[in-house]
Amino acid sequence: MNAVLEKFEKIGIIPVVVLDDAKDAKKLGEALMKGGLPAAEVTFRTEAAEESIRIMSENFPDMLVGAGTVLTTEQVDRAVNAGAKFIVSPGFNPKVVKYCIEKNIPVTPGTQTPSEMEQAIEMGLDVVKFFPAEPAGGLKMIKAVSAPYTMLKFMPTGGISADNVREYLKFNKILACGGSWMVKKDMIVNGEFDKIEELVAQAAAIVKEVRG
Repeated sequence: MNAVLEKFEKIGIIPVVVLDDAKDAKKLGEALMKGGLPAAEVTFRTEAAEESIRIMSENFPDMLVGAGTVLTTEQVDRAVNAGAKFIVSPGFNPKVVKYCIEKNIPVTPGTQTPSEMEQAIEMGLDVVKFFPAEPAGGLKMIKAVSAPYTMLKFMPTGGISADNVREYLKFNKILACGGSWMVKKDMIVNGEFDKIEELVAQAAAIVKEVRG
């Protein structure tokens, strides 16, 4: 497992953020750092994503900033050039995964089925995203598929909340969970960074409670 993924494991919960305006990136970065989750998966589906990654990476060099919802190799290049330290995709696109592996960029592709998981293993990955986690069977499904694929660890994202994240984190095949409940888009738009920091601190406390 590479160094970035080891950091994922230590952080435990990776905030998944949607930024419509790059001017909010620095304040959000501050809230995440102060709250105790020094990471952000910035979804690459807004115009502001690239610049937001650049601002966070430059202002918070100790923060693990990456790009999510990456669908093309061109987006990989743009994200990495902006400072992204990892790439996450919603599904398993062999072209994107191969490209990241060749360039030594940590990539966590989305999987849901045993066939996709086997493709990931074949390409040398030992960590995959499980998305959308709750609609796809949640922890019960992850426990079932982890039995034959003992070498895989999972990063469930989608439907994870303060109510169910403890159960996920307790399972030893969960590397980290992706979550957006503490960084909801409307809170960012409304400038509620104190509230975000508070929710992030609560999430960080859950990780500490479960994992020590």
